[in-house]
Order: sequence, then C-alpha cells, then structure tokens
Amino acid sequence: MTRRTTAYDVAKRLAEPVIAAVGLVLLAPLILVVAVAVAATLGRPVFFRQTRPGLYGRPFELVKFRTMRPAPESARLADADRLTPFGRWLRSTSLDELPTLWNVVRGDMSLVGPRPLLMRYLTRYTPEQARRHEVRPGLTGLAQVRGRNALTWEQRFAYDVRYVEDRSLGLDLRILAETVRVVLRREGITAPGHATIAEFLGSAGQPGADAQPRTDGQPGFDGQPWLDGQLGSVRLSTAEPSAKRPVA
Repeated sequence: MTRRTTAYDVAKRLAEPVIAAVGLVLLAPLILVVAVAVAATLGRPVFFRQTRPGLYGRPFELVKFRTMRPAPESARLADADRLTPFGRWLRSTSLDELPTLWNVVRGDMSLVGPRPLLMRYLTRYTPEQARRHEVRPGLTGLAQVRGRNALTWEQRFAYDVRYVEDRSLGLDLRILAETVRVVLRREGITAPGHATIAEFLGSAGQPGADAQPRTDGQPGFDGQPWLDGQLGSVRLSTAEPSAKRPVA
C-alpha cells in the first residue's frame, strides 16, 4: 500500500475537525431530538458502536444512532425483522449518521472518503481494493453519490480507489453537494433484495471469497451476520480489532 500524503490531505486533516465540531454544535438540538426518539422506540443504548478499519486499516470505534432491535440469543432474526419503521426512516434520511461527526472531530474519519466497512473485510480485498484505506474513511464518498448500496461491491471499491487517486478540494465539494441531492431523493438506501446490504465475501479468486455467512442471528455490519472462523492476520494494520460485538 502506498502511503502518499498530499498538501491537500494535511489541510483537510486540520480543517475537518473544526468543521465537524461546529456542525455538532449547530445540530445539537436535532441530535438530542433523534436520541430521545431512538430511546423511546428502540430503548437503550441509543448509540451503535462498532470497531471499523480506518486509515491504513487502523481500527477505530464508529458511533452512530441505533436503527435495529438487538437480536435475541435464542432467535434467528433477519435484518428485515430487526429493522423498525423508525429505524428504516432514520437510515433513509441519514440522520443515523449524525453522531459520526464525532469520529471526524477525533480524526478517525473525514467528511468525504470511502465508507468504513468491517475489520474482517481487510483480508478479503484484492491489492487494488485495499487502496481504499490509503485515506481516512468518510461520512460520504464517491460511491455514495454514484449509487450507494445499489452498487455491486466491485463497483463501490472501484469508485473508492478512483477517489483515492483523484482526491481534491473540488472533488470533495462536488461530492458533498451531490450527497444532499442523494439524501433528499433517498436513493440507493438498500441493496436489491436486502434490508441493508449483502455481506462482502471477497471478489472471485480472492482468499475468503468462499466464506459463508452464519445464520445464528448474531449482528455484524449494522445487522449483517458474522462469519464462521477466525479473521486471521490483518494485512493493513498490526493493531488488533476489538472483540466486542455491537448492538445494531
């Protein structure tokens, strides 16, 4: 993986925490209203927390609003059964992402960049796909305004790598402007045939491409099932991800 830092990367890293902090202050009343609504409809905890890979695959804790009921230990519930109407509405409006501004303040994420996925995906990427971790993950990105969850995984990763290669202030501003349009139109919220999005099991020919998802109802990426077996070594980072399972 190439560790190339541009002048724009440095300027972006300095400016974004300030922008995100101002956003948190201005949006505090809305965040409070959503938090109360989540507590009233889904109970506590209000926040969904999960370890995700960031820059160069280093793990960080992602924070967002919960949109699903927790999966009972004795039941096998699909995402569609756990996702409430209120949670579906939160996702469609992207209001569940508001707490993630805190990750931008902390420096874990950027406003624009490839979306943070799962730690276990790190061993399933092709070398080209793994380049998406050459920049910090973002609240929105090129793939999100080019189809979002309606894209195939290969299409999403191709857009991610294109962003890594072409990143600039102009591109970021265009993506932010297009994000407003996509959110207002509620485009690409779910993948076809899924309540959220299908598990990425690896591209053809990649190690892990034949992995099979579990069906025990345990949540993974916003409700996706965990996989049998161990992650093995993470290629992009020597840090170990948290073993704590989230409540989606």
